[in-house]
Amino acid sequence: MKNDLPFEKALSELHNKIEELRHFSREKNINFFEEIAYLEERYRKLKDEIYNNLTASQKMQIARHVQRFTTLDYIQCMFTQFFEMHGDRLFGDDLAIVGGIAKLNGTPVTVIGHQKGRTTKENLSRNFGMPHPEGFRKALRLMQQANKFNRPIITFIDTPGAFPGEAAEERGQSEAIARNLYEMSKLEVPVICIVIGEGGSGGALALGVGNRVLMMEHAIYSVASPNAAAAILWKDAAKADKAAEAMKITAQDLLELGIIDSIIPEPANCGIEVQAALIKNEVLRHLRALQGMDKRQLRENRYEKFRQMGKYTFENHEPNENVDMLEEINPKILVNV
Repeated sequence: MKNDLPFEKALSELHNKIEELRHFSREKNINFFEEIAYLEERYRKLKDEIYNNLTASQKMQIARHVQRFTTLDYIQCMFTQFFEMHGDRLFGDDLAIVGGIAKLNGTPVTVIGHQKGRTTKENLSRNFGMPHPEGFRKALRLMQQANKFNRPIITFIDTPGAFPGEAAEERGQSEAIARNLYEMSKLEVPVICIVIGEGGSGGALALGVGNRVLMMEHAIYSVASPNAAAAILWKDAAKADKAAEAMKITAQDLLELGIIDSIIPEPANCGIEVQAALIKNEVLRHLRALQGMDKRQLRENRYEKFRQMGKYTFENHEPNENVDMLEEINPKILVNV
């Protein structure tokens, strides 16, 4: 099999043995049905054992796999009449983010997502899925248009992070991300965000302020990429695997922590049609619930969702003593809470 990951080596070897036995059976006209069936059963059990016990670093490898389905793959399968729109009306068009208008089961929606490439040439043109400021501003322009015409917004998140280059900083990278966070919080239409691969840092968060945040089973989502975190904590980006384990970046961890709302299954080696159908069903389920809310309720729902993220405790203090303790430390701290 092509592009196997290190932990898939045993699966690959078993797959090759099965194919060799099938070829030999056809060539020599000998029936090896029982032997092949036995190996296939071993393959199935081994695959279940591996994929049911993946570590965070292994999920990170899957999320970054070059053959992983992209935003445009899902758009082609999930939506009809997709019309891509370009440019931020300020500087230019960033191919790291794609977006436009489409129909989901006949309902007009706005679809936006990060787009990576598969070949080196594609990745260079898409900047490896790392947006410049004009990419985020293009996304914001499309979201504001959707808000004006009362179209639900669906975003696909798959980026290592916002591009950290000098040109991006000169054009206001941090402001563009902050502006998206602020403006998305005020949208008066349903917003559903799906982490389909790698959700890294502010580049992911700039498309991630939704009423519902969904995640693929083997995707990752974090406030900083494991590589960046490793470089900061241990001064060694090569320790990304160690950082991945410590940062709670998997869908299972984030569901438990209340960061995401649901996990979309990823059957091993399934095709794009099957995977897109699973995502579409989950999106429609959440969209039906959100469409029953008015504009004010949608804003408040989104606000409350993000306000509830993160928990803290005070040791050796009763709950009603917390405020008094803060006042003793610094009365001004209450103003900023």
